Amino acid sequence: MSTTQTPAATVEVTAKDCNDNGTVFCPNPKMPLWSAHPKVFIDLTHGGQGQCPYCGTAYKLKAGEVLSSGH
Repeated sequence: MSTTQTPAATVEVTAKDCNDNGTVFCPNPKMPLWSAHPKVFIDLTHGGQGQCPYCGTAYKLKAGEVLSSGH
């Protein structure tokens, strides 16, 4: 029996993909319906990356992307 686990996906996003407060949500619109879980917001304002607590999908800003600092 193997105990290795398939790593969760990493989704690269642009600043335009983020909400005004620097978050993205998971599950994202490209995920299949069968993999749905409660909607959670992933904060990318600290270090440009975050991870979903339900499915483990990692979200990170693409290289060179910068979140706007204010309204």
